[in-house]
Amino acid sequence: MSRNFYILAAALVFFALASACIALAPSSFQPGLPSNGSLWRTAALFLLLGGLAAALFGVMSRLFEQVDRRGEEARQAARRKRRGGPGR
Repeated sequence: MSRNFYILAAALVFFALASACIALAPSSFQPGLPSNGSLWRTAALFLLLGGLAAALFGVMSRLFEQVDRRGEEARQAARRKRRGGPGR
């Protein structure tokens, strides 16, 4: 699950960088595109914030998955120890 958030974050940051580059390019280099630089800067800012939020969700999701996995391993180890099974 967290891998999907990382991929989304990478895509959003890539498009944020592309928007920032378009905002910095002179209007003669971008025929057919809106030449309003503040629009491109605003789009870059929102895309960057979205990418950072997706990365944060990916990290938090990964941490919670790890906590669940370790908790389950600890429960299984305690169960094996009580039963006297393998792993003593």
